[in-house]
Amino acid sequence: MGIIAGLMEEAPRFFTYWNMLFLANAALNTLLVSFIGCLAGYALGFTIATFRLPQITPVAPVRGALILYVEAIRRIPFLVLLMCVFFGFQLSGVQASLFLIAVTAVALRMSALSAENVRAGYEAVHERQWDAALTMNIPPLTALFRIVLPQSWRVILPPSTIHTVSMIKETSLVSQIGFLELTFSARMLTQRGFSALICYGTVLVLYFVISYAFSAAGRYAERKLVHQARAVRTPVLPA
Repeated sequence: MGIIAGLMEEAPRFFTYWNMLFLANAALNTLLVSFIGCLAGYALGFTIATFRLPQITPVAPVRGALILYVEAIRRIPFLVLLMCVFFGFQLSGVQASLFLIAVTAVALRMSALSAENVRAGYEAVHERQWDAALTMNIPPLTALFRIVLPQSWRVILPPSTIHTVSMIKETSLVSQIGFLELTFSARMLTQRGFSALICYGTVLVLYFVISYAFSAAGRYAERKLVHQARAVRTPVLPA
């Protein structure tokens, strides 16, 4: 009862216009870093997975280098990767903003994760479909976009949604380089004298809302894909 009474007494002082504006700015930064980083990461991961296909890249050393990149990045903790990007920019002499450093780290992380998701989607399509397309002199990239990729989305999308939601939560580690996002804002509000329970409790709710919205969007996309696949499999016969 003592804790609840304390929170009730502190709430009017905490939930002010300026504190909410401060948290909204931090939430927007979290969304921007997650969205732009994941978008760039998925674009890079899709390119890596595509060039790992022997039908697209017959040169084995190139495919080996791409596999090495994916395996290396996947096994580095995100905080270590973030610090490598942070000090890498400093050593190179490039004056990069904290936002650019955070987006770069998220994009690198997501590129490796998404490359594996896309690879699994490609491998879910039977290899005979590749052989049939190439036998009919269909160019490899055309076969990929017209035949393989439409069947791969149902395999690619579910783990991609999970990785995106996990990445949103992992952006809390970006606070370690001083970038203003949700976790960093909670720490700053705590240092201003507010209780940790109300600061981190509010941030917890915001993380939940953002993650739930992304998960719901992913489930909606999955249902749409399943519905489209069933519609293709069961054509309407003429009466």
